[in-house]
Amino acid sequence: MTMINDSAELTKLKQLSARIGADPALVQAAGGNTSIKQDGILWVKASGTWLMHAEAQDIMVPVELVPLLEAFDRDHPDVENCLSFVVEAKNPSALRPSIETTLHALIPHRVVVHVHCIETIALAVRQDAETVLKPLLSGIDWAFFPYQKPGVQLSKAIAEGITPATEVLVLGNHGLVVAAGTVEQAEKLLEETCSRLRRPARSMSQPDVEALDSAIAGTAYRIASESELHGTAFDPVNCGFAAGGSLYPDHVIFLGRGSVCAEPGEDVEAVCRRVRANGAADPVSILFPGAGAVMHQTASPGAIAMARCLADVTARIPAEATLSYLTPAQEDELINWDAEKYRQMLNATNTAATS
Repeated sequence: MTMINDSAELTKLKQLSARIGADPALVQAAGGNTSIKQDGILWVKASGTWLMHAEAQDIMVPVELVPLLEAFDRDHPDVENCLSFVVEAKNPSALRPSIETTLHALIPHRVVVHVHCIETIALAVRQDAETVLKPLLSGIDWAFFPYQKPGVQLSKAIAEGITPATEVLVLGNHGLVVAAGTVEQAEKLLEETCSRLRRPARSMSQPDVEALDSAIAGTAYRIASESELHGTAFDPVNCGFAAGGSLYPDHVIFLGRGSVCAEPGEDVEAVCRRVRANGAADPVSILFPGAGAVMHQTASPGAIAMARCLADVTARIPAEATLSYLTPAQEDELINWDAEKYRQMLNATNTAATS
């Protein structure tokens, strides 16, 4: 039997976490999480932290694995945030475990990597996702799970749907999970899976700066300086998909419900009046079809990252696809969830997030 150096493997996991966290095709903002099991401890990414900072900052939380799994089996309320299972002596930064800690704990493999891969999401939001995925993942032991609220609810569905051999999980309207015995194996499996799911993206044009300047004049909005953010607005197919509603949880958390698209002849003030009339706050982002996107000046790094994610995802969905959107009730349970409010708070105050 090959002996594995636990300390070296944890270092490798941090290195992998930083690499994937810096790739917007795999992880956006504080999304995604990684873990490793060693000596009865589950080391899992802390809630609200950015994977790209895994080498530079302390973002891994030690959780007692067996007590957590026993509590999960008993449906104990403490598994909702997993705080009572944290090894405090090894957690000097007093970090909270990831929302997905129970998911990482119940998967039997030693290393688990969860990403919000844009290639995966572009397939996982389709109503026929499982059918489309089947030939693409042939030869891999994989499973598909329709959307469930992240955290314990999703973990319960996974506990009932995996076997000890399951190594790839596609989460409807959410993302991708790969599991393996070592960090190196997990990275190879992640690369292979994402490669199999890769699809061409519709091309993007340059924003109509003159039209956007006119639309935002005298307001608290700015033209999105990141060119990739404009892709949703340029293509009518992309824009149509975005206008249909919320496609995945982190969009709701960082950008709000669905996407706000300007109607013909509207400027920012007109859009905001219309939105306020429906009882909502001024949108973080506004899409001007055919012209580009504008962002509120207070938009957080997480919101900016998710605006790009929306462009990347919608550009990879075939025009003829029929999509599944989060329901208003599913949006509500995310918006009103204390765990997600905590992530939003960290995202708003973490100036290091942009570094």
